[in-house]
Amino acid sequence: MRQRTFLAPTLRDVPADAEIKSHQLMLRAGLIRQTASGIYSYLPLGKKVLRKVEDIIREEMDEAGGQEVLLPAIQPAELWEESGRLHAYGPELMRLKDRHERDFVLGATHEEVITDLVRNELQSYKKLPVNLYQIQTKYRDERRPRFGVLRSREFIMKDAYSFDTSNEGLEQSYQAMYKAYQNIFTRCALNFRAVEADSGTIGGTDTHEFMVLSEIGEDTIAYSDQSDFAANIEIAPVVTTYVKSDEPLKEKELVDTVNIRTIEEVADFFKVSAAQTIKSLLFIADGEPVLVLVRGDHDVNEIKVKNVLDKDSVELASAEETARLLNCETGYIGPINLPSEITVIADHAVEAVVNGICGANEKDKHYKHVNPGRDFTATYADLRLIQEGDPSPCGKGTIQFAMGIEVGHVFKLGTKYSEALGATYLDENGKTQTMIMGCYGIGVSRTVAAIVEQHHDENGIVWPPAVAPFDLHLVTINVKDEAQKELGEQLYQTLKQLGYDVLFDDRPERAGVKFKDSDLIGLPIRIAVGKKAGEGIVEVKVRKTGEMIEAEVAKLPDVLEELRTKLGN
Repeated sequence: MRQRTFLAPTLRDVPADAEIKSHQLMLRAGLIRQTASGIYSYLPLGKKVLRKVEDIIREEMDEAGGQEVLLPAIQPAELWEESGRLHAYGPELMRLKDRHERDFVLGATHEEVITDLVRNELQSYKKLPVNLYQIQTKYRDERRPRFGVLRSREFIMKDAYSFDTSNEGLEQSYQAMYKAYQNIFTRCALNFRAVEADSGTIGGTDTHEFMVLSEIGEDTIAYSDQSDFAANIEIAPVVTTYVKSDEPLKEKELVDTVNIRTIEEVADFFKVSAAQTIKSLLFIADGEPVLVLVRGDHDVNEIKVKNVLDKDSVELASAEETARLLNCETGYIGPINLPSEITVIADHAVEAVVNGICGANEKDKHYKHVNPGRDFTATYADLRLIQEGDPSPCGKGTIQFAMGIEVGHVFKLGTKYSEALGATYLDENGKTQTMIMGCYGIGVSRTVAAIVEQHHDENGIVWPPAVAPFDLHLVTINVKDEAQKELGEQLYQTLKQLGYDVLFDDRPERAGVKFKDSDLIGLPIRIAVGKKAGEGIVEVKVRKTGEMIEAEVAKLPDVLEELRTKLGN
């Protein structure tokens, strides 16, 4: 491709609204342009990288037995009604009506549509198992689009769905996808971890997220410093054993605490550690009030609360709801003298608190010398976020944290959707059985951004060869010099004939501009045709290492082959 006519508008300055490197560099290198908040156009360079990632995904999915389909982006709302997700999914689901006032949604995900397709087409065990996948644009009305294509309202995703006749078959499908994902992200040259995760609005059990390690990641990974255990902080179980003090129980006492609201203020006022206080948070779970208690030095894990209660929606109560239900302000909530309709659940650590401090459900009042069991009752469960230094759930080492970007997620759905939508088959005995499903997603556009996050330097992107938009960047330094121009044209044709995908910089620009753009775009190898063109010598630069080689044109194919082997492609 000749760069003179190639749409790759580079930027010298960092865009003001681009907070992270991948967003900055994808804009500056001319891969994307913003159309609206969270909505981007992919320019030719960006599209070529997307295609490279998609090709890797297709190869691995096909190798694992997947079959590619293309499902509609516009989906009938009644399918989502059938599954029960039309209202449960929340405001991220984009909804619309056609000219006949019929309700539709824009595809945020495709469990309903694929299940509808399979229930109508596959009714015999002889046609199962099957794994169908697609690569398609998805739509989610993000409250706060940010970080470029990492969190956008329109994005490209690969989603796959397996249908099996047994849990053993589902396990095989799951493991095949797990291995395929490992291969995909390894081939994309990403440093990643597969971590245990929560299934969120998709549902199901036994899920893993594939997380690219990055300081700008929005997810926290809890991992053992002595084993391969890794889990999203949202679901990492706490296995700490709490030892209850044998100090004598003191009489509960109501204390004036004017304008003392936070755990830090309470601990300072009573001259105790935060671990001696009880943090009380009021939640609304599927419309029902629930008081959740954790130790003052711990944080509530809302995912665990949701799972323990087996509810679809768990949200922190508003100030108005708190006032209506408890007749007090936040900051003074506690588990004593509660209305009977409020359920109380507490983290295991709370049960070991002796002579603790808690809110009194009265403005400017706290209780001291509070003891669980004597002064209040609760149902106990693991409800807190794991912390660094906690023992690892695997029994080896302690927990450490790292940040990660989620690029893939695999789920065992079981019969959640097949049961709701009636996806059944006849077994070998002629009996009707429900299909058992798995779901497997990869954020294709997120993967591209994650690659840039891990592969860049101060001068621009440093593409791994497997996903680079072009193999080579051929640069004629001075197109007005006949020897350079002639050799550049000759090499362009020769390299293409050798099978290389070449970006040929034939622009009438200064050498400095061309080299800066070359570093910014970041192709693996640059070939500069300069002052020694008349001698048949060019300069070869390896983008990743900065290594420079003078090569005779006749030997250039051998030099390039050696470099490609060294770079891993």
